[in-house]
Amino acid sequence: MRQSRTMASLRKPVIVRKFSRDWCAGYAGASFGQDAAELEILDLGGKVLRIGWEQVKWVCYVRDFPADETANPERLIHKRFAIRPRTPGLWLRMTLTDGEELEGLAANDRSLIEGAGLLLTPPDTRSNTQRIYLPRQAIQSLEVVGLIGVPGRKRGEAAGPPTEQPDLFPREPEPAE
Repeated sequence: MRQSRTMASLRKPVIVRKFSRDWCAGYAGASFGQDAAELEILDLGGKVLRIGWEQVKWVCYVRDFPADETANPERLIHKRFAIRPRTPGLWLRMTLTDGEELEGLAANDRSLIEGAGLLLTPPDTRSNTQRIYLPRQAIQSLEVVGLIGVPGRKRGEAAGPPTEQPDLFPREPEPAE
């Protein structure tokens, strides 16, 4: 019983889209994109597939695998935000090496400049795709559209402890009797 829980947390359901337009579905390890020369997934038949990163367009973390949909298994219909996103992060617009444009939200941390790729939240989080991993080789250009801040904090507000409010009318000393 314990082994099955560990296995579920170590492997995530993914759909890998290649630049050749074909795709494969399976389970990827939790840290697949760090320093590996190729992507390794366990397909639905139980075989281990190894795909070179130069062939991978994106890796979509999905809720479930499509039973009958072969054209768009990721169900990634909206590739751009219709309105300004509300979730905190960096709003990015990428042009991939095949000319396709994609928008997403990325964490505002060092993963933008370090690592083998970017992990994005797609514009439509209600679709089958929950997260998208883009290898750096797949990105032709990247544009920061906006920085979405943490809700509740106003611009220019200091992050430190609040200071005491000064008195408008200082008290005059009381006369001694």
